[in-house]
Amino acid sequence: MDQFFYYRKKKYSINSNGVFTKKSFSNIALIKYWGKQKNRIQIPLNSSISYSLENVYTVTRLIYHLKEKKRNFSVRVFLSGKEKTSFIPKILEFFHRISFYCSYLRDFNFVIETENTFPHSSGIASSASSMSSLALCIMEIEKKLVPSLKEDFFFKKASFLARLGSGSACRSIYPGLVVWGGHKSIKGSNNLYAIPYPYQVHPIFTKMGDTILVIDETPKQISSSKGHQLMNCNPYAKERFKCANKNMDRLISILKRGDLQDFGELIEHEALSLHAMIMTSSPYFLCMKPNTLNVLDKVWDFRKQSRKNIYFTLDAGANVHLLYPLQEKKFIMKLINNDLSSYCKKIIESFCI
Repeated sequence: MDQFFYYRKKKYSINSNGVFTKKSFSNIALIKYWGKQKNRIQIPLNSSISYSLENVYTVTRLIYHLKEKKRNFSVRVFLSGKEKTSFIPKILEFFHRISFYCSYLRDFNFVIETENTFPHSSGIASSASSMSSLALCIMEIEKKLVPSLKEDFFFKKASFLARLGSGSACRSIYPGLVVWGGHKSIKGSNNLYAIPYPYQVHPIFTKMGDTILVIDETPKQISSSKGHQLMNCNPYAKERFKCANKNMDRLISILKRGDLQDFGELIEHEALSLHAMIMTSSPYFLCMKPNTLNVLDKVWDFRKQSRKNIYFTLDAGANVHLLYPLQEKKFIMKLINNDLSSYCKKIIESFCI
């Protein structure tokens, strides 16, 4: 199936230089992906599903110039106007991975200008939005080379390429609920690219708020790539993968029924399971901070007392996503501003798109 995305090079004419700008949203996983197959590039060991998030995105501007001679890849990278040479090795690794499918990349010099609306490398999926926006820019070049490219192929290949840069990036190609990883109960799901969730969703889950409490803006102490590798020797990994796939079956039913309490229980269990894997790896490490735990405790207490539908989830970091129906936002934002704001450095109001 990989061959399906191979660019069959023909003689082409393209302007000697050009620029494409694409915007891509971060995402928050409900069923978490943590662990990759050995000896395969970015293939998950369980299926995952996420919401894409409004107001939490990356804008990437890809400037290209045709080279006279094909040599190694040529890339310069800027983040918020400042050159970032430290980003180049990851971009070059990404270009090498996708060069079989995008052979035209060797024909150009590239300048990548990127900007986030949220802290970079702090566990809010900045690699997902940045790699997906870059993949979309690259596909715009391919579309210029092949004007007959179909829209469905454009987005499938963009998701396929984004995955090779950052696994969860393949889900950021699409809005709404997005699935990555083959699952027997989800038609069309596969390990190579993400697909929009194909089944019925109760209206309550199409209008969900997501407020991010930024508790720690500093880069994570260990990269997600390293964390995934540690699952290869985690004694609880096999049970975790089984549990994640069972939870996907549960979520399919929940999304159809519109059961908010079951939804909240499931996503909180998933978040804590992810952090349990992090804390039981070898070497073990801890992503949560004291204020992360303070927030979780406050949310539990508040929900018990108010009976409002507010639930948390976390990626592999200290920052907390609070999910709730938008119809309850006014009441919940009052809680956040009055009782939770003191625990965090920044509050990002968003919603699931």
